[in-house]
Amino acid sequence: MSQYIGRLGRRSPAVPTRLRLHRRQPRRVAMLSVHTSPLHQPGTGDAGGMNVYIVELAQRLAAINIEVEIFTRATTAALPPAVELAPGVLVRHVDAGPYEGLAKEELPAQLCAFTHGVMQAWAGHRPGYYDLVHSHYWLSGHVGWLAAQRWGVPLVHAMHTMAKVKNANLADGDTPEPAARVIGETQIVDAADRLIANTAEEADELVRHYAADPGKVAVVHPGVNLDRFRPFPKGCGELRAGEGTSAARAAARARLGLPQDALIPLFAGRIQPLKAPDVLLRAVAVLLGERPELRSRICVPVVGGPSGSGLAKPEGLQKLAARLGIADVVRFCPPVAQEQLADWFRAASVLVMPSYSESFGLVAIEAQAAGTPVLAAAVGGLPVAVRDGHTGVLVRGHDPAAYARVLRDFADDPHLADRMGGAAARHAQSFGWDTAAAATADVYAAATQAHRRHVRSHHG
Repeated sequence: MSQYIGRLGRRSPAVPTRLRLHRRQPRRVAMLSVHTSPLHQPGTGDAGGMNVYIVELAQRLAAINIEVEIFTRATTAALPPAVELAPGVLVRHVDAGPYEGLAKEELPAQLCAFTHGVMQAWAGHRPGYYDLVHSHYWLSGHVGWLAAQRWGVPLVHAMHTMAKVKNANLADGDTPEPAARVIGETQIVDAADRLIANTAEEADELVRHYAADPGKVAVVHPGVNLDRFRPFPKGCGELRAGEGTSAARAAARARLGLPQDALIPLFAGRIQPLKAPDVLLRAVAVLLGERPELRSRICVPVVGGPSGSGLAKPEGLQKLAARLGIADVVRFCPPVAQEQLADWFRAASVLVMPSYSESFGLVAIEAQAAGTPVLAAAVGGLPVAVRDGHTGVLVRGHDPAAYARVLRDFADDPHLADRMGGAAARHAQSFGWDTAAAATADVYAAATQAHRRHVRSHHG
């Protein structure tokens, strides 16, 4: 992976040292998130890990003196044009299309209107107000491409997910991403001064599937809010640090009204075929078929709301639980705020992520930071997020019986969750958002330098 800019934004030693000197980080970044607002509740609609990523990254960038203005689509008339999310972080609401009832698939038709709104905001400022554009997801990338060209500034783009990768790993009956998205992503890869990938594998995929220039790809692992996601809630962690994850789990279960001695495999995320919550339910059915005595001490919370292609059958998972004969042990809960989500992680024996595709899988790191091991599919960034056999278990494929076998291990060894949970909490400490923000600032500086060289070569 030496051809890529590494986790801390440094190039390989082959790049002359002088190129790394005198890099100026931008003062103000225009961050674009067309289809999902950083103010929305993760786990609802199209809001998920990307929302958390943008909020946390923007706040940490502001803390190192990089102001961030996030442009997102207005989804209700009641929203003010601009909201201060945190000191140095402003969210700008852009009118583009109807406020409600617009699916993500319908948004490409609104990109012209969104771009117009971004340009209007820019027109009210002095020249050179924004130093750089950072776009998230392909829809934003198209707006960012035009804005960066118009303003004469560098474009940094984060894919978050890629159509070609998703289409190669579709769940049964899921809808493939359209050809227009593939074309759009290819154009953005070509236009961007730098591309941020969550993992080395994602960097490889950008090069392999989209012919990205390896020298433009930077690997920056997403972070986790270590103040929020920790074995004990803030305020009592210092007092109880020696008690371990079992005491943390018992306290969280008491707060949530969950049985103390139960096996609790948790699903937390958007309910759609891509995330494969059905695999967890089928695995539980297999487990109870083999070990019916476990029925009295298993509780399966599903925390999240329907999203994407899952909206077509919003009750599909409840009906599946009934068909499998496990409706009595499954507890469906709506999406919750981050503080309460941390408590659900603490309460669980194991977080289950059988996803077909994950660019990183932020909830895997969040759960581990809260002291909970993760049972996940060995896809995308999950092998980076989870240390197989130490902080959780990775399963190849989506056979419910394979997940059932791991759940049986957690049921049979009451201390497995504690051992892995302790290792998980330690592992997550290396994924702080401060590290991710510093690495992103390095990428910004590299993009600025590359952009200047490009401009000079064209005007030299």
